[in-house]
Amino acid sequence: MDRTIDPKLASNPVFLRVMKDALSIQDRFSAEPVYARTGKGFLKSSGVKEIAAAKVSRKPRNS
Repeated sequence: MDRTIDPKLASNPVFLRVMKDALSIQDRFSAEPVYARTGKGFLKSSGVKEIAAAKVSRKPRNS
């Protein structure tokens, strides 16, 4: 499998933003099989501080 990033994608701002977001939550994924024999993992909770910060950043700004 070739793991190099296409040069077109490496300069694409949308791709870079998506990769940044994906890498920031990568440590929260757990490969433990939770759903019997399906082998599917799960996403661990982010924590109270991170959720509170996300809520504050999403509040509409009064102009």
